[in-house]
Amino acid sequence: MKAAEPAGLERLASLAETVLREAGHLSTTGARLFALPFDGARVEMLARDIDLAERVDAFVARFGRLQDTAADKLLPELLRQLAEPVRSAVENLDRAEKLGLIEAADRWLEARRLRNRMVHEYQSDPAQLALALNEGHALVRVLLDGAAAMGRQAHHLVNGGYSAAPPA
Repeated sequence: MKAAEPAGLERLASLAETVLREAGHLSTTGARLFALPFDGARVEMLARDIDLAERVDAFVARFGRLQDTAADKLLPELLRQLAEPVRSAVENLDRAEKLGLIEAADRWLEARRLRNRMVHEYQSDPAQLALALNEGHALVRVLLDGAAAMGRQAHHLVNGGYSAAPPA
């Protein structure tokens, strides 16, 4: 196995810190936005309720940002430091699942597709936006758990360890 490179470990530590910070922001925003059920009627309020509209914007942005940073930046660097091949996003997610870093690659791919739907539905159909937001809310735990596992593994590597599975 190839030894981890110091510059790569610095990048890994920085990316892990960013992902964990983004996870905290998404968790907070999600809790605030979904404190009440989200339905078409609440979507209709977006034009009049600036605070609600800003929370929806923040949720959609933070959902997408966490998914992007974790899957497209942290995961490839983590795989690199584990001396694993870095491939396409789909293959990287499959490998992350096998390593126990994420529960299911298909759920992460679902989150990616959903992020795009939330952005596009925002301007058109209130019922579809409510549906997409609720689906996003249901996937938050998937993203948070994966981010936490990747963060633990990154921390373990940065501090001199190696493990094929994330430390508990």
